[in-house]
Formats: sequence, structure tokens, C-alpha cells
Amino acid sequence: MTVLLDRPAPPGVPAAAAPPRVARDPFIDVLRVLGIALVVLQHWTIPVLAFDGTTLTTGNALATPGVWVVTWLSQVMPLVFFAGGAANAISFGRARHDAPRWLAARLRRLAWPLLPLAAVWIPLPHALAALGVPAQPLETGARLTGQLLWFLAVYVVAVTTTPLMARLHERYGGRVPAALAAGAVLTDVARFSTGLDALGYLNIVFVWLAVHQLGLLYAEGRLTRPGVMAAGGFGAAALLVWAGPYPGSMIGLPGAEMSNMAPPTLAMLAVAFGQVGLALLLRGRILRLPLDGPLAWAGPRIMTVYLWHMPALFVVTGVVVVGLGVDTPAPGGAGWFAGWPFWFGALCLVMWPLLKVFARFEEPPALPYRPGGWPRMLVAAALAGAGLLTLTVAGFAPGVAPVAAVAAVGGALLLTAAPRRPALVGELLETRL
Repeated sequence: MTVLLDRPAPPGVPAAAAPPRVARDPFIDVLRVLGIALVVLQHWTIPVLAFDGTTLTTGNALATPGVWVVTWLSQVMPLVFFAGGAANAISFGRARHDAPRWLAARLRRLAWPLLPLAAVWIPLPHALAALGVPAQPLETGARLTGQLLWFLAVYVVAVTTTPLMARLHERYGGRVPAALAAGAVLTDVARFSTGLDALGYLNIVFVWLAVHQLGLLYAEGRLTRPGVMAAGGFGAAALLVWAGPYPGSMIGLPGAEMSNMAPPTLAMLAVAFGQVGLALLLRGRILRLPLDGPLAWAGPRIMTVYLWHMPALFVVTGVVVVGLGVDTPAPGGAGWFAGWPFWFGALCLVMWPLLKVFARFEEPPALPYRPGGWPRMLVAAALAGAGLLTLTVAGFAPGVAPVAAVAAVGGALLLTAAPRRPALVGELLETRL
């Protein structure tokens, strides 16, 4: 998932009249790395954990009254989708002459790092159970490890639809995200007026593809009013939360009647527009920061950090909370602030060897294969998406679901590489001539 992006056209300059794209724009790299880093920091910071000898109780520090406003900035998945849209726009623009090959390369980069995760987590719950680890904490960890893959499942949809969305973008420009936003409005109206919460899952497409589409606009230098985006997005979100039925938090909280994330709501889309506008307002300052070194280190490891940061949390939780019986302090108190550096340090110590072992899987192996046409690639995308969705729902809890899910992902990898057919004698002669 390394993101490389050329610098967009300057604001106010039509894309067709812009100079050739030759300079790299590290702004998108920063958003991607910063976004995943904040996700990890939030997941490592917010758990409120207690173990009574049988059951591991999990709470959320952001459930503290009034703290939910932090999530309007800490829920940074909108920025990750925005950065992905910009990166996909540029890379597809260079490879649109062979779109199936482009899709195959993207799918391999998304699916390949999952194989070592599955190789560890499919047998691990059985092994730990045999060693006497309590069943409920073990199942909690196995399920949550898979639930985080929701992002990759949705991102597979975004990547697969990029060729279509790029053509729509060329023809309609900003009307595409506007139409997707209108779809989000209609979805929420139908959901809340009928009481059928399942309708809300349509917004997985409308909300996240709308944010992804903003990245295509950015890649052409067409997001020229970031202040209006920031004020309009956050202002609309405030009005939606005030009027209801949307909760204030942009992450799911224990005991809440509904979540703005699962499925995403119109309030989440409004915050996404606000975050993108705010990020663009700060773009100049961000680019002046000395970030080349951190980006060079983090870029080849960021997917590994995302996939393995929750297993690192489960290791520390298993030792400290389940093994030693030390519950996490009440959030916001003196004990919580005093203990957080030790908690974070322990998590980093566990994460370091995981990075050493598994970061090598971020780069798919260079095999002597070439992809097939669109039918093969669409089947591969469907298999990868189905496998990731299954893991999102069922996790790696013991059963057939994780095995079937990983088999689907493996099938997707096989389909993205069709064996080269032997060259005919005539073709060889032509090549030599």
C-alpha cells in the first residue's frame, strides 16, 4: 500500500494546462502514515480492561462524557480513503492502457500481507486453548483481530471501481462525489424512516467512495477551497448531531444505540469533508516539516503495523490484565496518565519483533506471471472482498469461517497471476527481428 503521488496542478490552474507531473507530493504519504499511526495510537490508548478470572470486560475511554468530540479528529479513516483515492488516480492514470494488470497488482499488495496473519491466527486460538488460556478472552482477541480488516474489505471495492470512477470523474468531475453524497442522504432517510438498519450498509459504498473520489479531485488540483470544505463539513456534522438521530462520536461506543461508523452515516461523511478541508488548509505547513526520514522508515511497514497492532495489544493484555490480574486504571485519572507510558512502551516492545518478522510480506513476490482480463480480475476482487468481509464478521475465532475466508483470499491471489502462455515460433521470430 505504498502511496506515491505526483504534485497536483496548482489551485486555479486547469488540469489540462498544468505542467507535467514530475515532482512527488509527500502530502499524501503523510496522510496515509499519519492516519494509520493515529488509528494504532487510538486503539492502544482507549481500551478500559478488567478481568474477573473468567471474563475480560472491555470498555472505551472515549465513552467518558464530553470526550466524544475528540473523535472528530481522531477517527482518521476518511483521510486514509482520501489519500488512497489520490494515489489510485495517479497510478491508474499511468497504467490505464492495461487496467486489468493495474488491478491485479493492487489486489496482490492488499491480499499478500494477510497470509502470514492467517498462518498465525488460524491455529493460535487452538494452541492457546490447549495451554489453558481462558476461552472468553481468547475468543475476544481472535474476533477483534479480524474485525479490523473491514477497512481492507471496503478498500478492495474502492480499488476495483477506480477505473469506472476515473471515467466518471473525467466526464462529470465534482458532480460524482456530490451524487454519492446524495445517495448517502437518501440511504439515511430510508433507514431511519423505515427502521430497517440494514439499509444503512449501502452507505459503505456511498460514503467511502465519495471520500475516495475527493482524492481524484485533489490529484488534479481541483480542491481549491479547503476552508469552505472544513467549515461546511464540520458545521454540517454539528447540525446533524444536534438534530439527531446521529450520535456525537465518530466511533462506536459501548452502550450506544447506534454508530456513525458501522455502518457509516451522513454525519461521518460530513466529518470526512471537514477533515479533508482541514488537512488541505495545513498542507503547506505539513510539507515544511522534516518528515523524509520517518516516511522512508514507515512507508514499507505501515500495512504490517495496521495488521499486527491489535495482536500486540492482546499479548500485553494477556500478560498484564489476564495473567497478572492488573486492570487498567479509570480513564483520565492520575493512575491512567502515570501508567500510560509503561503501557505504551510494553506495546512497542511487542510490536518491534512483529515488524521485524512480518514487514517483509508487504511486497508481493515477483513471479513470472501476467494477469488475465477483466473477468478474471473481477472474480479475484470478489473473492478477496468476500474473504475479508468474512474475517470482519467472524474474525479468527475457531471454526470454518476463517479457513474459508483465507481460502478465498488465496484464490484471489492465484487469479491475479495467470501463467504465461508459451510463445509461438512466429512470435519469437518477430521478437528477434
